[in-house]
This record gives sequence, C-alpha cells and structure tokens, in this order.
Amino acid sequence: MTSSSKISSSDGTIRKQKKKSIACRRCHSHKIKCTGGQPCLKCRQAGCPAECHYINRDRQVKVHESYLEELAAENQRLRSQLSQSPGLLTPREHQGHDEDLPEPDAATHVRNPMLGERAWFLPYDPSLPPIHVCEAACTAFSTRLRKVLTKSETTSHMPRTQYTPESALMKICNPAMKWPSLPKARLLLQIVFSQVTRVYHLVLRKSTIDELEDAYRRDNFDDPVLTCKFFALFALGEVYSARSTPSLECNVPGVAYYVNAMTMIPILPERPSLAHIETLLLLSLYSFFLNRRHSAFLLVGSAMRLGLTVGLNHNIPESKCPNPVQREHRTRLWWAIYVFDRMYGSKVGWPIQISDADIYVDMPSNVSGDIHNDHTSDTEFLIASIELAKITGQVIDRVYSRKRFPESFLQREQKLLISLKEWSCALPPQIRLNRDGPVPMNVISLHLQFNQCIMLASRPVLLHALIQATSPESITEDNAQMNIRQTLKTLSDACIHAARNTHSLIVEEWTNGSVPIFGYFYAHYLFSSALIMVISSLVYPENRNDFALFEAAFEILRAMSSHGNLAATEFYDNLECVKQCLDNIRTSEGGHFQSDLPRVAESSTDSLSIIAPNQLGLFGNTASSGIPEPTVPATCANDMAFLGESMEEFLAQPDVDFLLDPSLTDTVYSWPNLSLWTA
Repeated sequence: MTSSSKISSSDGTIRKQKKKSIACRRCHSHKIKCTGGQPCLKCRQAGCPAECHYINRDRQVKVHESYLEELAAENQRLRSQLSQSPGLLTPREHQGHDEDLPEPDAATHVRNPMLGERAWFLPYDPSLPPIHVCEAACTAFSTRLRKVLTKSETTSHMPRTQYTPESALMKICNPAMKWPSLPKARLLLQIVFSQVTRVYHLVLRKSTIDELEDAYRRDNFDDPVLTCKFFALFALGEVYSARSTPSLECNVPGVAYYVNAMTMIPILPERPSLAHIETLLLLSLYSFFLNRRHSAFLLVGSAMRLGLTVGLNHNIPESKCPNPVQREHRTRLWWAIYVFDRMYGSKVGWPIQISDADIYVDMPSNVSGDIHNDHTSDTEFLIASIELAKITGQVIDRVYSRKRFPESFLQREQKLLISLKEWSCALPPQIRLNRDGPVPMNVISLHLQFNQCIMLASRPVLLHALIQATSPESITEDNAQMNIRQTLKTLSDACIHAARNTHSLIVEEWTNGSVPIFGYFYAHYLFSSALIMVISSLVYPENRNDFALFEAAFEILRAMSSHGNLAATEFYDNLECVKQCLDNIRTSEGGHFQSDLPRVAESSTDSLSIIAPNQLGLFGNTASSGIPEPTVPATCANDMAFLGESMEEFLAQPDVDFLLDPSLTDTVYSWPNLSLWTA
C-alpha cells in the first residue's frame, strides 16, 4: 500500500484515497488517454460528442467497525424519537404502529362514520377495469340501503349497463349529415332557449340567433366550430321536444346531431374560442340524456381547463374586451362551468375540480341597456344557482370525503344546514315557490336541487336511524342517548321533508306533462326521494303513508323507462331491487319488520293526493303524512321545508360535539365486505 492509501491510527479516521480518473467508453476502447469532462476533449475533436459516455462504478470502501456501530446507534436513537411523534412516521411505518395501537375515539369524531377507511377494490381485468362508484351517488346509497335491509355481507352494487355505448354511437355517425331547414332550426333553438338557457347560461341568445340566420343566408355550413355548436343545440332541441323518429341503434332524439358534433370538435385546441367552450358544455349536458355521465364529466372538465387557459376565472380588463355584453358572457360562461362541476359531483359523487379560492371573477351582473334582456338570463336566478352550487360542493367535500376534519360530523352537518337556511331566506320573491300562479320551470329546477342538497347532507343520518331500528341491541335511555335520538329525529325529518317536497314538485310536473320524457335530472331527483320514502315508512310509524309516495315514484320511473329513458331504466332497476328486499323481509319468518310491512303495503291503496307546488305545506304533502306543520319564519315559507322548532334548536346549538352512536361506528359503518366498484 502506498502512503496515500494508508489509514491513520492516531485519529481513527480514513484518509481519502486519490480518486482514479475513469475514461469514457470511446477512449477506453481506443486505448487513448481521456481528459474527462462531458464530453471529453478527444470525443469533441473526433466530432462525436454524443458518444461520450462513462461507466458507472460502485467501489467497495473499507471503514472501521466502530464507525458502523456509531451509525447504527444514531439510527436507533432517531427511530425512538420518531416513535414518540407518530406524525413524522412514513406511511409504511405508520401502518405498523396502527396495527399495534387502537385508534383513539377522537378519530371517529372527525370523519363521516358512513365511510370506510379507503375505497375497496375487486379483482379485475386490466383491459376492462371496473368503475368506482362514489359514496355520494344515489345508486351507492341504494346499495347501502339494500345491505341494511338484507343484513347480507354479499350485497353487491348493481353494474350500470343502461347507457349508449360507443359502438352504437359510431353506427349513427354520418359525416355528410346536413343542417335542418331554417324553420326547423329556429324552432329547435327556441326550445333550447326555453328549456335550457333559462336555467344555465351557455350561449348569448341574440348573437346565436344572428349567427344562425347569417349561416343560412350565406349558405355557410363549412365552419367546423359553428357546425359543432349548432349541432349540439339541435340535439338538445330535439331531445327536449321528443318528436324525432328513433333510430335502430339509439332511440334518444337528437343523438345523430350529438354524435357528429362529438366527432368534429377538437378536444385539445391550443387556442380555444368561447364557442368551443360553449359547445363542450352543451355536449356535456346532452350526454346525460344518453346516461353517459362519465362522458359529461370529461367534457365539463375539458371546458373548465380550456376556460382556465383563457382566464375565465378572472375579470378581464375593459381595455382587452370593450364590449360589455361579451365581458358579461365570459363571466357567466365561467359560472356555468362552475355550476356544472358542482352539480355533476352531487349526482355521481365526484370531487370538485377547482377550489373556490382559485376563482377571482365577479358574480353575474346586469348589463346596462335593452340589449341585456335579449342576450342573457335572469341575473338573480343565476346568482342563487351559483350560491347553491357552492353549498353543494361543500356537502360533497365535508360529508362524503375521507378527509379528516377538526369538527365532528354533526358539527359539519350543522354548518351545512345553516348555510342552506341562509341561502333560502335570502332568495328574491320571484324565485320562491310560495306564490300564486304557475311556477316557472327554472324555479322548480332550482328548488329540486335545493332539496337534493338537503337530502345529500342528511340522508346518512336517516340511514343510521334505520340501522338503529333494525339493530337487536337495546339502547339505554339516559340523557345523552335521548339527546342523540332527538338530533337523529331532527335531521331525519329534514331529509324526509325535502324528499316529500321533491316528490310533490315532480308529480305536479308529471301530471301537467312538463317532465322531459328523456330527461336525466327529473328521474334522478325522483329516484333519490323514493329511497328516502322507503326508509321513512320503515323507521317512523307515523310516516307509513310515505310508502305510497315511493310506489308513485316507482310507476313514474317505469313509464319513463318504457319510453326509452336510459337513466330512468337504471334507477327503476335499483328501486325494483329495493322493493324485492322489502318483499323478502315481509314474507320471511322472524323478520324485524314482519308485522309492520303489511300495513305499509296496505297504505299504497290510499288515494294519492296531488298538491300544486304553491299549495304545499311546510313539509310538502303533509296531509298524507300526518305530521303537524311547524312554525317557521314567514320570509322563508315553503323554501325552508325542513325547518321546525327542533331544527332551529339544533342550528342554534353552540357546540354539537356528540357522536351519532359510538357503539355502531366500527361494526356497521365501515362495511369492509361491501365494495362500491362495478363488476
């Protein structure tokens, strides 16, 4: 050994050996001296710098045993410190500690007890993976209900098969498809303006009509962006009018226009136009008529990201866009994307795609001049829709996510219901239900979404009440349990009253012939309320007549399904499974509800009184339920159907910190054997 490589014995340290230079591969193969560097001088001179590569070497280094012992001791010392601070552990180490130590009771305080720890997977074919069903979806709630009724760990989620597949759409595609005649095109646009743009601001009405007239006057049908936009409008016009001849591949009107627009529109434009974003929103809305809600989710996601690229979430300076109508259109188009994002999430359970903190654009406002009324819809209605969409996003995030929160579950419920109360009390008079005369379609749509938001927030509590009613364990009647039971009753009543109000509104529209026969949203709201009616009739004896409302919803969905409504077919199949569970319980021996169910079934023979929305009691059809109406502020009236004296007391409590039922949290709510993935 040379002197440079010897180890000094006086200080116990290792002398650093002089590192040998490594030649690049080319110099080594040519047996020439390498100058080092990347590339080296020789490779640069040879004109092949790209071939200059070095071999990675992993040499063995000799060290003292005492040095290794010091490293091991320091490692052990750090691990002991980490064990006293669980928040610093890695996920794998944390899992090991969780297996040894029981989870503290406070952990059940910060998450929704209706959710398990994680999403559950099934074995699947990688070429055709299953679809995850989110907890906020009404079909997931239906599966949970059937699980409670059957008390079976093998209850599985129903796969969604009632939708139009891509293979059927491709058979309809016709690149040579022509525009309709001008009179028909005008009629289809008027239908869209009456049915769609009164609820969502998607296009400028006057500008769209001018574009249509100009295209026919100039015989200009070659612009792909313009063609996509109008084909999407024609598709919505046909499906709302439901007067077209069904095709062999798909019986949903307007599907031919939809398919051709989908094949023409670019999904990834580098410089998107507002017309492109408008078309994506129109196509996403039509996708629900085909029960292609995943396609709708992707389309509105593309619209949102394209909107971000052009800055729709910011106020554009007047110097950049002098036209006040165009500036307001940008603002309202962004909020349409926002409402779609939250609304789609409430239907299927997806998380919101953009946070409120990332939105800097103003709320919609009136544009001065007579031209405003020719372009845009009611400003106050749009603002109310946006505010309700915000609360809906909060419900999905705070009730159905697996995140941990500093507040308890009931504290979050309280804040959400307070927000809904404030929203309803702040509604302008023309957007309320409690007024004489017919109720406009857009107002009914808004209140259906309001009721759905109440049901989303409170139906886990109602399901908990059903679990308690079917549980054989007796609960001691101490003050704490009585307090919990009263809170359960209060929140359950809120859910039931919202469901009754939804049922009455839709039945009124159905008897008037105003329900779109192929519509997704009415079918969804009716399905959601029908599930609540089933639980209400089972849990509370005084609500036994709610089963008649369930059967009425069942028949309406059957009729919509027989006319080709794909979403209604899916929801009808789910309700049929729920009804089969009830029949099995009724006929089985020893069933917990064996004595009650026959009386529930007999109630279906009672006459179903249909009450107009402006004649609804504070709890919807209270005449059939037998529940007295509470006193609520006159300013809220029927908009606050869920408010009563007990609810006001619940909302006024300064600290709602008790659990629903700690004894049932782990054994009932986790449901580890029930996977919410489609087969």
